[in-house]
Parts: sequence; C-alpha cells; structure tokens
Amino acid sequence: MRKLLLAGAAAGLALAATELQAAPSYGAPAGWTGVGTVGTGTPNGDVGTIPGGHTQYLFVTTDGGVSDGGNLLGLGGETNGSSLTSPLFAANAGDALEFYFNYVTSDGAGFADYAWAILLDATDTQVALLFTARTVPAPGNIVPGTGMPAPDATLTPPSVAIQPGTTWDELGSSSGGCFDSGCGNSGWVQSTYTITTTGNYKLRFGVTNWSDGAYDSGMAIAGATIGGTPIDPQPVPEPASLALLGMGLMGLGYAVRRRRAA
Repeated sequence: MRKLLLAGAAAGLALAATELQAAPSYGAPAGWTGVGTVGTGTPNGDVGTIPGGHTQYLFVTTDGGVSDGGNLLGLGGETNGSSLTSPLFAANAGDALEFYFNYVTSDGAGFADYAWAILLDATDTQVALLFTARTVPAPGNIVPGTGMPAPDATLTPPSVAIQPGTTWDELGSSSGGCFDSGCGNSGWVQSTYTITTTGNYKLRFGVTNWSDGAYDSGMAIAGATIGGTPIDPQPVPEPASLALLGMGLMGLGYAVRRRRAA
C-alpha cells in the first residue's frame, strides 16, 4: 500500500512538472498588446537554453502575421508580420534596460526578413532602437541587421554571424525549412540600454516578412528587466498544474505519515 501511495505521489508530481513545461501559448500575456501572432513558450528545437536561468520567453512570429504587422518605420518592402508591446513601466535616469533575444529565419537569398526592438515613451514616441536582426546570405552577420539603422543599445556580442538551424515550434509549417542561403538563427544576444531621462516607457518588439509571405521568421525575447526589476511576465503554473502538484504533495505526505505510524 505504501509503495502504491508513493508511486501515485511521484506520478502526480511528474505530471505536474510536465504541465508546467507546457507547449507554447498563443496570445499576448496579461498587460501586453499583440498584433499578429505572439505568445509565450519554452526552449525547443534550435532556440535552446535561455541565459540567466530564465525558463520561458515571449515571442513574435510571421507565421499567422498580419499585413504590415511588424514594420519598423522608415523601411519599405514589408508584407506581413507581428509585434508585441509591453505595458508602461517607470524608469529612472541611469537605469539599465536589459533583455535577451534570439532571431530565427527560414527565409534566405534576397528575401531579407527582419526583427527589431524599440523603446517608446508614454506618448508612443520612439526613444531608442534597441537592436535589429536580418536575414542575410551566409557568410554574413545576422545581428545587427544589414542595411538597417544602427542600434542605440549595446549588444553582447556586438555582432553575430548567422548560425545553422531553423527548427522552432513558433515558425509553424516553416519550422526546419530553409529557402536558399541565409537561413538560420542568431543564438541568444543581450541588449543593454541606459535610460537617460526619468519617466514612463514601454518596449515594442516586431518581426516581418520581406518581399513575400513565404518562409517565416520569428523572435524569442526573455529576461527583460529595468534597473534589475522584471518587465516580462514570469512563469505561473496553470490551475490544473497546481491541482496536480497539490495532489502529488498530499499523496506524498500521507505516505510519509503512514510510514511513521508503522
């Protein structure tokens, strides 16, 4: 009997752990605003372990994007894409704004899909360009984006050559695909920007298809902080997962009590 209780408790804990590492969820997190296809997910495929011990990321993808949904103002040739905007957050002059990003593209050759992040003030006026990433035929740098404005933030590493690998759930049917030379990913890159003026701000991330809508691209974002305080939402167990976890712990506690009574 005791063995059965322990086995049941272990199964409950294991199932709860599996639920906590669920598949990507689509839709903007609470407080954030999405255009096109956005959501949260956990590392998979060629988007591997996130630096800093983070366990989930936000993402934007052109898979299911909308017309002009991920454009960076001042450029042309975009077709469809997605963007994600944070809620307003307060920042003091001198605060460090930091986050990690990973750009993945299945497009190549002359179809230069791209991704970006900007800092906006409370009136939606652009304050800083935080990074760019762009499809580029190999060999070449995917970050910063070729032919795009120079970022105002410090990137670590400062430039990244395209890396092979396009397997990522958030690319949908394009996952693992590749059109000609230039497909791949940036790996995780850190963007750091020092706030110059005390005020309220928001982050906006975008990704877009260039010239056509075939062969999708996307971007994962994680660990966004301002002055060391998280901006991006942290993982929260689903109610079902909490119930499973509770059942597992209750079963384990009952088994321990039975063992002590014996």
